[in-house]
Order: sequence, then C-alpha cells, then structure tokens
Amino acid sequence: MRTSLRRAIALAIAGIAATTALAGCGSSSADAGDSSTLRVGTLGDAPPNVYQENGVYTGFDNELFKAVAAKAGYQTEFVGTDFSALLGQVANKTFDVGSSAIAQTDERRKTVDFTDRYNYEYISVLSKDKTITDAKLLSGKRVAVIQATVGDKYLGANVPGAQVVRFPSYDSAIAGLRNGTVDAWVVDLTIAEKYAKDDPALSVTTTIAANDLPHGFAVRRGNDQLRAKLNDGLHAVIADGTWLRLHDKFIPSVPVPDEFKPKS
Repeated sequence: MRTSLRRAIALAIAGIAATTALAGCGSSSADAGDSSTLRVGTLGDAPPNVYQENGVYTGFDNELFKAVAAKAGYQTEFVGTDFSALLGQVANKTFDVGSSAIAQTDERRKTVDFTDRYNYEYISVLSKDKTITDAKLLSGKRVAVIQATVGDKYLGANVPGAQVVRFPSYDSAIAGLRNGTVDAWVVDLTIAEKYAKDDPALSVTTTIAANDLPHGFAVRRGNDQLRAKLNDGLHAVIADGTWLRLHDKFIPSVPVPDEFKPKS
C-alpha cells in the first residue's frame, strides 16, 4: 500500500510539473486573444490624448481603448512608459497593446501590427515666437521633438537646418520650451493646443496636416486574434457614437472624418 501510495503521489507531482512546463512554453492567453485583462502601455504626460489624472490613465486614446476593450470583452490595466520604448515593449510582450496616438508608418509596421485606424495624425509647431508661421522657418533654431515620434521624423526629413533636440517625455519637452532651452516644439496638434490654452506665452504658430497617417492601437505582430477582436470593438464604438462623444470631450478642434461618424 505504501509503495502504491508513493507511486501515485510521484505520478501526480510529475503531472503537475509537466502541465506547468507546457503552460510556460506556449503563448500566453493574452497573446492568443483570450485573456480577460489586457496590459496596455501608454504615457502619462501627453494631454489630451494620453495622460494621468488623479492617478488614472485617461485621455482620448485611452478612454477610447477602454470602450473598445469592453466591447471586445476585456478589462484593461494601463502602465506608463516612454514613447520611444513603447513599440518595442509591445513586440517583446511586456504589453499586450500600445495606446498613445500612434501613427501607423511603414517603419513601425516592421515592429508591431496595428488595429484599424481610429484617428489621423496632425502635427504642429508650438512656440513663444509667433513669427514661425511655416515649418521651414525652424531652420537654424533649436527645436524640441519627442524621440521616435512622427514629429521627430518630419523635422529630420523636411527641415535639415533645424537643430533637433530629442526629449524622452512630453513633460521634459514642455519644460525646455518654457525655460528657453529650445525655440520651438514640433508636436501633435491636439497636445500643442492644450499647452497653448494653459500657457498664454505659447502659441500654435503653424499646423502641418499629415492626415495620410492614421492612428492605431499597437499589438504584437502575428497576434491576429486579439487584433480582430479589438477591430470589432472599435467598429462598435464608432457605430454607437462613443467615438464621437469622446472626440467632442477631449479633442473637439480636430476634424471628424465621415468614417468615424455614427451610422444611422
């Protein structure tokens, strides 16, 4: 009896160990699109798109994602990071999703996949110098950008004479602009408008429309099941008017393309 009992216990332990090993070797449930909670990488300092308020991550993109995730049957856990690290952290499974007004560029698609579009990219110049009415006038000036953003790429490609100063965060960039470390900042239009509204010394001196670049939520490449569920959720919140309600609350100055208007 004792021998049989010891053998049974040993077999049970071996079975548990094997099950644990198999669980560790396979894709996580989030990778397969089955987890009930999605870990979402975002920023805490880029209002009105993505920011923290009373310790809660909010803003247009994050509130939209919460609604999308709920429609798809998920809960959300938001975690702060730097924009320059975000896509790599989605790719290496630190996060299931990236939410941060991310423009879908060909270069970024080499690292992550994206949901269907939910907005478009507009960049602008924010400065104390109201004479900078054209991006070309940034030549010879010290210009802030957030590292790895569309503004960073735009400035390098279109204004080679600008002295590019790359910042890791929006808080550090706006501090540099306010204290005179930089002369201007090339940044997302909605964010620039929020800073200009809060600080009379700052103005959005020119807008650079780039609405051929759609925004999307980033997911790991090949995670098609999760991406499909999020797309279904996105289409549902557009159709029921949630997208438009959040737009009017957070980014009312941005044009509303017909594709994001509720369907009657």
